[in-house]
Amino acid sequence: MKIPAPRAPQVALPLALLAAFGVSASHAQSAADATLKETVVTATRVETRSDELLSDVVVIDAQALEQAAGRTLSEVLVRQAGLQMSANGGRGKQTGLFVRGTETRHVLLLVDGVRYGSSTSGTPNWDNIPLGLIDRIEVLKGPASALYGSDAVGGVVQIFTKRGVQGFHPDARITVGSEGHRELAAGLRGGTDSFTYSLGLSSLSEDGFSSTNPRIGANYNPDRDGVKQDSVSGSLRWRLGEGWSTDLNFTQADGVSRFDQGPGTFDARSKATTRVLGWGLERQWSTDSRTRLNVSRSDDDTDSFGAPGAPSVFDTSQTQVTLQHDWNTRLGKLLVGAESIKEAVSGTQAYAVNSRTTDAAFVGLTGGLGQHLWQANLRRDQNSQFGGATTGFASYGYQLTPNWRPHIAYGTSFKMPSFNTLYYVSPFFTGNPTTQPERGKNSEIGLTYTQGLHEVKLTRFDNRVRGFITLQPAVANVPQARMEGWSLGYSGEAGAWSWFAQLELLDARNVRTRQKLQRRADETLSAGLDHRLGAWSWGASLQLVGERFENAANTIRLPGFGTLDLYTRYAINKDWSLALRLNNVGDKDYQTANGYNQPGRAAYLTLQWAPQR
Repeated sequence: MKIPAPRAPQVALPLALLAAFGVSASHAQSAADATLKETVVTATRVETRSDELLSDVVVIDAQALEQAAGRTLSEVLVRQAGLQMSANGGRGKQTGLFVRGTETRHVLLLVDGVRYGSSTSGTPNWDNIPLGLIDRIEVLKGPASALYGSDAVGGVVQIFTKRGVQGFHPDARITVGSEGHRELAAGLRGGTDSFTYSLGLSSLSEDGFSSTNPRIGANYNPDRDGVKQDSVSGSLRWRLGEGWSTDLNFTQADGVSRFDQGPGTFDARSKATTRVLGWGLERQWSTDSRTRLNVSRSDDDTDSFGAPGAPSVFDTSQTQVTLQHDWNTRLGKLLVGAESIKEAVSGTQAYAVNSRTTDAAFVGLTGGLGQHLWQANLRRDQNSQFGGATTGFASYGYQLTPNWRPHIAYGTSFKMPSFNTLYYVSPFFTGNPTTQPERGKNSEIGLTYTQGLHEVKLTRFDNRVRGFITLQPAVANVPQARMEGWSLGYSGEAGAWSWFAQLELLDARNVRTRQKLQRRADETLSAGLDHRLGAWSWGASLQLVGERFENAANTIRLPGFGTLDLYTRYAINKDWSLALRLNNVGDKDYQTANGYNQPGRAAYLTLQWAPQR
C-alpha cells in the first residue's frame, strides 16, 4: 500500500479549513478559557502548561489507556502519538519504536522520571510494562539530550504510574478476549492531606499465535507463542512538615514469552524482569522556589532459553542521583541541576568493560513575555568511557494573533554505544569496540493554530546524526544519517464528540549510500474519533502505514497496511461498566518486520468496577 504524499497546498489545507471554521468553532472558546490547561513535565523538566510549550508533545490520558484493551504499550504509542514501530511477532516479543524516523535506540524511556532501558541492547523492553499500571503518558518529539543526556536523540516517552489521592478508591477489572487472552487487575488509591498511597496489581496471560511465518526461514514454527506477565506498582507520599515532603514509588513486571526457533517440540522462551524504584525528597522554599533530590534505580533483566536449553542471561542496571532546583522568575521558570548515572551489566556474555558512569550538570529557562515565548537548555555530560559531551536546545515562538503562533527550534544530541554494540560476540553478531557516540543536530520550524478546543500543529523537522551506528553488514559509524520531514496534527472537541489526526511525511536515509533506513515508512496517518451519549460511549481509531524496506540494502520491501479498531462502553451504573473492543476489524494480514506476524482480528470484553463516592 502506498499513501500518496500530498502537495504543499494540500498539506496546508487543514489550516485554511480551520481558519474558515473559526466562526462555527467559536462556541468552544469560552469553554476552553474556563478550562485549566493540562500540565506536562517531560518537555522542560518542570511543570508547564501545555499551551505555553513550543515543543511537540502528545499526552495519552487514562481514558485513552482504558479504551486500549488488547493493545500493548508500543501499539498504543504508535496509534495515539504518531510514532512507528517494528515487532518480532505479537505481545511480549522484541519491539522497536521510531520517533520522527530516528532509531529505537534514540528514544529515551522514563518511568516516573527514572531512566529505564537495557544497557546491553541499548533500548528498553517496551512491552513488559502493562497498560493497567499507567495513569498517563507524555511523548516528546525532538531532541532532548540537553534535558536528559544520552539516548534522547529522537524524543522521550515518559510513563506516569498511578498515584495516591485523598479518600479511598478501590477498583478492579477483568478482560477476556481472542487468542486465549485473560487479564485481571486490581488497584487501591487513597490518603489524607498529609499522606497518600497507591497499589496496583495485574496478571495477564495469552495463548497467542505463531510469531513467525515461512518468510523467516529456518526459524519458522507454526505453533502458538504465548505470553504470561505479572506486575505490581505502588507509591507513598508524606508531607513531613512545613515545606517538606518525601515520596517513594516502585514498579515491577515479570514476563515470560515464547518464541520460535525452528520446528520441533522445544519452544524457546524468554524471561524478562522490569524493575523501577525511586525515592524523592522535596523542599518547597516558597511558591516560587523548590529543591528536589531523587535517588533511583532501574533494572532490565533477561534470560533467554533456546535449544539446546542453555540460558543466555543479560542483567543491566542504572542507578541515578539527581538534584534539581527550580525558580519562578520574571523571565520564566529557571532550573539548575546535577546528576550522576551509573550503568552496570552482567550475565553469560563476557564484556571487556562492564560498567560506566556519567556525571552531568544542566540549566534551563522556559518562559514568555507578552507575545514572546522561549525555551533554552544546556547540559554537560562527562562519561567515564567516552569523555565529555555538551548539548543544547533553544526555541522561540511569537504569538502573531490569539490563534496563530509560529516557532523555530534548534537542538543537539548524543547517544553512547550500547555494551552489545561494543563488545557482544556471537555466531551472528560481532561488536566493534572502536564504535564512537552518535551526535545529532536537529532544526525545526512550526506553526500552531488554536481556537477554543481545536488545535492544528504543522512542523518541519530535519535531524542529522553524525557517526550514525549501523549494524549491517557490520557494526560501524557511518558518516551521517538524515531524518527529515513534515508532521501535521489536529485535535478537537465539539459537544459529545472528540477527535484527533496525525500525518507524518518522512525521508530517513543513510546520507552516504542514499538508501532508506530500515522499517520506516515515508507516510503514516493515525486518527481517532470518540463520542459520548448518556451511559454509552464509543469510538474508532485508524492507522495507515506506507511501504518500508526490511534491510539496509533496500532489497526487501514490506507492504503498507491499514487497520481499524472499534470500541464501545456502557456504564451499567455509577460503579460498574462493560466495554467491548474490536482490534484490526478488517483482519488485515501485515508485518512490521519481515517474517514476523502481527495480530489479526481480535475481540476483548472488559468488566470494570470503580466505586464512585
